[in-house]
Amino acid sequence: MEQETQLDYLLKYLLKEHGGQGSIEPPEGYAEKRALFRALVNMRPPQPVSDDFLRVQDAFLQEEAQQKGVVGLDEIPPCKINSRISLWQGDITRLAVDAIVNAANSEMLGCFVPKHHCIDNAIHTAAGIQLREECHAIMAAQGHSEGTGLAKITKGHNLPAKYVIHTVGPIVNSGVTAQQKQELVQCYQSCLNIAVLYGIRSIAFCCVSTGVFAFPKKLAAQIAIDTVRRWLERDSCIKRVIFNVFTDEDYQIYRNS
Repeated sequence: MEQETQLDYLLKYLLKEHGGQGSIEPPEGYAEKRALFRALVNMRPPQPVSDDFLRVQDAFLQEEAQQKGVVGLDEIPPCKINSRISLWQGDITRLAVDAIVNAANSEMLGCFVPKHHCIDNAIHTAAGIQLREECHAIMAAQGHSEGTGLAKITKGHNLPAKYVIHTVGPIVNSGVTAQQKQELVQCYQSCLNIAVLYGIRSIAFCCVSTGVFAFPKKLAAQIAIDTVRRWLERDSCIKRVIFNVFTDEDYQIYRNS
């Protein structure tokens, strides 16, 4: 089944499920269809879905990942000063590593804002609706929201990465407090703890808390780098830590830190 045919099927299913098939007409262009798919997936609550939907969705997302270009560890050179650390700029959902880190909120269910440009939204879209289902099961068993600085692990589903580690960073409203600095340290430590527990050898960190959570970027980068360096000095299990950045600004911050 061709990509657009698969996309049409997925949109028809989601629109019917959403109750908007009679009021929302699918757009004509592929890019517009793909944007609507992302919006519907983002808004969708964790709930059962047909096996046929999952089969088509998985084929669609996996082919899309191949078209975007999967990036393996051999394509990401290590830093000169530390062979176990790398800096890579690009879409984290392209990385074929053991685990990628998602900057989550305390509900741990992903971003429900349609087409929001946060990393939480992007990762859930690329992984497929199974990721929200798995997160929901974990949080329902826990029975309460996730604390700041803590983390949970899920499968990667349709991502090239085997796992996603979801961590809740501090939210900065004005000046950064000492507690918020320590909470950000704990985010990185929690992710690394889980990585060791699951035998993860390569992990890619996003810029935790620097988006809508408004943690100052330069300070966040320094905390991330210092925490990882200290960890690697005493741990030999993790072979590669990748600092993933998306913008040119973040790339320069990490490069100069």
